[in-house]
Amino acid sequence: MNSAPLIENLRVVLVSTRNPLNIGAAARAMSNFGCTHLRLVNPYDPAYREAVSAVGAAPVLASAEQFSTVAEAVADCALVVGTTAAGRRELHHSLCTLESGARHILQRLARKRPARGKRNRVALLFGSEKTGLSNEDLSHCHWLLRIPTRAEHRSMNLGQAVAICLYELIRGGPESLNPSEQTPASATEVERITQVMFQALCTSGYAQPSGEAAAQEKLRRLVRRLNLQTGDAEVWLGMMRQILWKTKHPGHETE
Repeated sequence: MNSAPLIENLRVVLVSTRNPLNIGAAARAMSNFGCTHLRLVNPYDPAYREAVSAVGAAPVLASAEQFSTVAEAVADCALVVGTTAAGRRELHHSLCTLESGARHILQRLARKRPARGKRNRVALLFGSEKTGLSNEDLSHCHWLLRIPTRAEHRSMNLGQAVAICLYELIRGGPESLNPSEQTPASATEVERITQVMFQALCTSGYAQPSGEAAAQEKLRRLVRRLNLQTGDAEVWLGMMRQILWKTKHPGHETE
């Protein structure tokens, strides 16, 4: 048995890609390994669908979905993994090697699908060729993945990076995986909790206007580290909404 059936639930997300040829190369790598779901966030050049580098991968490009924000692109995914060259950058996430990260991804992909929703979808994010993923982009990730390139030359061509990550997923195989019966919260549910919690922090005065962006990124990372299940997410959202209401209406009876 191989990993190909599991790859159906993987979403490759390219963020702010500048060169359409790199999008084509990534699509070709996806086609090589049977991954057909490509998502693009603000691609620099709208001509990517005609990229000549996508040899044999025209269907992948033709069906690619385009989004304005990372939040929209990963909304239906239960696990969001970012890729990084690391380097001297200060990271606020757990950083996995390619081998161990691929295994974690396969374990999530192998989870049994619940009756409602498609909670075993995983998003794998790749940043722009020039700057990689921004801090705001990374705040939507649960953890990060790094390909073990040498320190003197860390960054890779986008298409090559996509190919190596997908190869590791296909190579791993699901033979020894034990699918979990738990239902992880989707990115949409987690983001709802993040936004209500952030509103409560702003209303209480904890988050100051001058530092709202940084505070929101930090809060987003914190909530994702909780790895909430969907039932727990509903409870958290209800609690936070009540706290927010009471903060806005001191002295009033419970809603």
